[in-house]
Amino acid sequence: MTFKDLGLSDDLLKAVTEMGFEKPSEIQEKSIPPLLDTERDYVGLAQTGTGKTAAFGLPMIQQVDIEYRAIQGLILCPTRELCIQIAKEMTQYAKYANGVNIVAVYGGASIQDQIRAIKKGANIIVGTPGRTIDLINRKALKFDSVSKVVLDEADEMLNMGFKEDINEILESTPAFKRTWLFSATMPRDVERIASNYMEDPIKVTVGTKNSSAANIDHKFCLVQGRDKYYALRRFIDHYPGLFGLVFCRTRRDTQEVAAKLMNDGYNADALHGDLSQGQRDTVMGKFRKKTIQILVATDVAARGIDVDDITHVFHYDLPDEIESYTHRSGRTARAGKSGISIALIAPAKSGKIKLVEKQIGKKLELVKAPSGQDICGMQLMKLIKNVEEVEVNEKGIAPFVAQIHESLKDYSKEELIERFVSVEFNRFLKAYEKAGDINVDPSKMRKGRDNESSGRRRTGETNTNRVFINVGKMDGFENKGQLLGFICNQSGVDGGSVGKIDLFDSFSFMGVDEGVGERLISAMNGKNIEDRDIRVEFSQDKPMGERGGGRGGDRGRNRNGRSGDRRSGGGDRRSSGGSSGGGGRNFRERRKRR
Repeated sequence: MTFKDLGLSDDLLKAVTEMGFEKPSEIQEKSIPPLLDTERDYVGLAQTGTGKTAAFGLPMIQQVDIEYRAIQGLILCPTRELCIQIAKEMTQYAKYANGVNIVAVYGGASIQDQIRAIKKGANIIVGTPGRTIDLINRKALKFDSVSKVVLDEADEMLNMGFKEDINEILESTPAFKRTWLFSATMPRDVERIASNYMEDPIKVTVGTKNSSAANIDHKFCLVQGRDKYYALRRFIDHYPGLFGLVFCRTRRDTQEVAAKLMNDGYNADALHGDLSQGQRDTVMGKFRKKTIQILVATDVAARGIDVDDITHVFHYDLPDEIESYTHRSGRTARAGKSGISIALIAPAKSGKIKLVEKQIGKKLELVKAPSGQDICGMQLMKLIKNVEEVEVNEKGIAPFVAQIHESLKDYSKEELIERFVSVEFNRFLKAYEKAGDINVDPSKMRKGRDNESSGRRRTGETNTNRVFINVGKMDGFENKGQLLGFICNQSGVDGGSVGKIDLFDSFSFMGVDEGVGERLISAMNGKNIEDRDIRVEFSQDKPMGERGGGRGGDRGRNRNGRSGDRRSGGGDRRSSGGSSGGGGRNFRERRKRR
C-alpha cells in the first residue's frame, strides 16, 4: 500500500514524498483512512517511533477549511520538546497546503510571541496542557470552533499530572468535535478519559496492547548500586559505534552521571527540567547532529526526543511508573530499525524486572557487564576495521611519503602494526588492566526480590539489606523522595543503591544494596535533626521501642539521655509511629510557628 492509496490529497502526497516517505507504517495505514472518511472518535495504540504524528497530522491538515479563519484543530502533548517536534513535522506536511497555519504553544518561550502568532490566524494549535490553559485564561485561545482534538502520548500526560488540565481543556471544546487519542500504553486513567469524552470510538492497536516494539532487544545487567556507573561505562566502551540515551530517575542523578561521563572523556551531556529552553535546544541540536554520543536525560525531558538512529537505551534507574519503561525503550528502534534496551539493576530492586516483563510482554535477557578483555577485543576489531575501510588520499600524503618511510625504516612490519594499534588502543588497556568482575551472582536476585516484596525476616535475625532510621513524616519528610534526598546528601550514598522505602510518622525502613547499610550507619549515626540524634541500624523489622529486652522501650537516646526527644524540653515521641503526650503536640506547634 502507498500513501496515495490512503486517500491523501496531492498537496500532502507531494510533501511526504519530498520528506522521503515511501510506504506508510502500520499505524498510518490503519488510521488515516478512517480519520479521513468517518465522523467517529478514534483510539490508536502504537509504540513511539511508529509514525503516529503523520497518522493524525495528515488527516487533520487535509480537513482544514482554509476559507474559515478560525482554530479548527487542537493537538495536546506532554512536553515542550514533543510540542515543537509535532509542530515542525506538521508544518512540513502542510508545505504545499497553502493557507494552513500551525502554531505551537508551550512553556519556556515568550507567551506574547505565541499570542501574536495566534492572532495572525492559526488553523491548528499544538500545545502543552499548562501553556494552553494559561492562554485560555488570558482569552487568547478559544476553542468553540475546534472540530478535532488529538491527545498525543495520552498516557504520559496523565503520568505527568495533567489530568485536571486535560479535563478543563476538553470541556472548553464544543460537543460536536471528534477526539482522536493516541498512546503507547492504555492504563486505566487513559481508558477513563476515553470513556468520558469519546463516543463509540474506533479502536486500533498496532502490536500487542501496552507492549514494546518487536525490534528492541530487552536486557538487564545485575550490579550493585555503587557499580552502576562503571557498568554503564563498560557497555559504552563495548559498543564502539554506540549512539545512546541514558535515563535517570532524578535531575540530580542526570547531571551527576553526565558530568562523570564528560570528565572521563565521553561526548555526553544532560537534558533535564532545570535547563532553560535555549539550553535544551542547544543540547538537542548537538545530539541530533551526533556531536553528542550519549545523552543523559530524565523521563520528562526525553519525551520530545525524536531521533531515528539511537542504537542503545540505558536505564540507570528503572522508572517509578513501569509504563514509562515502554516510552524509554521506544526511543530506540525507530523507523523500522533495531535497538537495544539495557537496564542496570541492583539486587534489592530486581523485583521490578517481573513488572517490566509483564508490561511489555517479553522476557528481559540477563547479560553481564563486559569484562576488560571483552572491551579491548571489541575496540581492537573496530580499529582494524577502520584501517581496512579508510580511503587513502595518495595525492594528499604524497609530499610526506618519503619522510614517513625514512622515520619508520628501522621498524619491522610486526612492530609497526603493534605501535599504530597501541596509539589508539593503549587507553583501553590502561583503563581495564586491573578491572575485576562487577557482575552480581544471579542467585542473589531472589534474595533481592524477597527483601523488596516483603522486607521481613525473623525477629532477632539481622537483615543486611534493610535498615531502620528514626526519622519520618514528623520530621518534615512528606514523601519518600524527600527522605531519600536527605539521606543521600547527608551520607554520600548513591540513591540508586537504596531500594524500597517505607515511610512512617516517626521512623522509616529502607532496602539497601549489600555494603550500603554499613556506610549509612557510619555516616548518619551522630548527625542531628532538630537537636535530636539520628540513629540508623540494621532492621529486625520492628522499631527498637517495640522490642522486648535489650534496650527496653528506648528508641535511641540522645546525648542528653532523653529517649526520642524532638528537642530539649520536648515530650516523648514514641516509636510506634503515633504521638503520645505533649511530644506530638509540641512538634506540631513548632511546625506551625515556622
